[in-house]
Amino acid sequence: TIDGPTTLSFTEDVAKRYEAYGWQVLHVENGNTDFSGIEKAVNEARACTDKPTLIKITTIIGYGSTKQNTHDVHGAPLGAEDLKHTKKFFGFDPEESFVVPDDVKEAMLTCVEKGAEAEEQWNKVFAAYKETNPDKAAQFERAVIRGDLPDGWENSLPSFTPENGSIASRNSSATVLNAIANAIPEIVGGSADLTPSNKTQIKASHDYQAETPEGRYVRYGIREHAMSSICNGMAAYGGIIPYCATFLNFAGYALGAIRLSALSKFQVFYVMTHDSIGLGEDGPTHQPVGMLLSCRSIPNFYVFRPADANEVSGSYKSALKMRNSSSLFALSRQDLPCLAGSSVDAVEKGAYQVVTADDPQLVFCGTGSEVSILVEAAEMLTGEGIPTTVVSMPCWKLFDKQSAEYKKSVFPKGVPVMSLEAASKEGWAKYSHYQMGMDRFGKSAPYLKVYEYFGFTAENMAKKGKGLVKFYAEKEVPWLMDMPEL
Repeated sequence: TIDGPTTLSFTEDVAKRYEAYGWQVLHVENGNTDFSGIEKAVNEARACTDKPTLIKITTIIGYGSTKQNTHDVHGAPLGAEDLKHTKKFFGFDPEESFVVPDDVKEAMLTCVEKGAEAEEQWNKVFAAYKETNPDKAAQFERAVIRGDLPDGWENSLPSFTPENGSIASRNSSATVLNAIANAIPEIVGGSADLTPSNKTQIKASHDYQAETPEGRYVRYGIREHAMSSICNGMAAYGGIIPYCATFLNFAGYALGAIRLSALSKFQVFYVMTHDSIGLGEDGPTHQPVGMLLSCRSIPNFYVFRPADANEVSGSYKSALKMRNSSSLFALSRQDLPCLAGSSVDAVEKGAYQVVTADDPQLVFCGTGSEVSILVEAAEMLTGEGIPTTVVSMPCWKLFDKQSAEYKKSVFPKGVPVMSLEAASKEGWAKYSHYQMGMDRFGKSAPYLKVYEYFGFTAENMAKKGKGLVKFYAEKEVPWLMDMPEL
């Protein structure tokens, strides 16, 4: 390793660990020169169909260099002299550079011929398969070869009205997820030992196990990083839209793999429930004060925090359309009312006016469970003669991609904006003139008590809103949406 011999920090017998897992374990003792031994091990692994195989290959790092078996060979160039030594060691002309020997070139060209033959044979087999299994073949061509979604999949998305009552967004997510899983058979997912809490089971299928490999639901156990990495593997393979789930705060255990989802342009869905201090009694160890900001900062990673069931449906719709991006759904434990002004389609804009006031004097802006609080506060203020618009912003990144004209229509000129989110206030200053949010860890109590403690109530937001209007009464309000597009 970079520090030196692996024995400095690592003494466990990995092979024995994998034997204990029930894997086939093979060992090539001389990985430096025993190429036939490596080939034999690979063939033996291919022949084993009832269990996975781990091939342990013992090698010397930097083999052939004067720096072999030292950390010096790990992260720095060999240097001109050592490079000549290494070439000579392996039988190459030490004075030549960037040369491909003729025998290597000839061997590679045969690979082209073999590949063409293999493709021709595959096409014949698939043509025969299409004759006997036309429906399955069509699904394979659509999902795997073309990477398209089924025709009419959007028709499966449910919509909601205030008459549906209050629904925790984790519960409406379960409804939406099952609806699209029925319409899109390549959706496969699971949870890190939190299925009853995440509400992520596919009811039309069953568990993926050794005895039921056709199952579409994976029990990952408490393995957040491994779970996310496996989803990356499924997305890389193709023909599968993977999702995984845990509590939002535990996304921290998986951030390395989450970042790779976005970097690799994989369409992976992260269903993260218990999204704020609103989870209540579990307290600050589980309350994800800074996690939204961490995830929002990842490029090509879209964080959705829906305000109600319609926005949950819209969040899945938007995420499904982004075939080369990863998405996270931050979902509530507590019930949320279905808002009269919410929209499935408007989520694609990232933010929209869920309550529109004539000649507003104030704009409230929020996400998730706080939007309904802002709607109630706006009603109070409007009743007192301070017309107040409410903006729901389920996805920052989608809103940032909109035209300047649209942004200005959402946040009108000359009107102060106050934001509310039961998470870190950081980042909100680019949308609002005053931010209500968290600058400390949460508390353990019933969620209504926690919200009251931190001032996240309609009454307090109305009071704060009056204060902001008063502050700007004699001042020019900076128009945060009037920014250069260079």
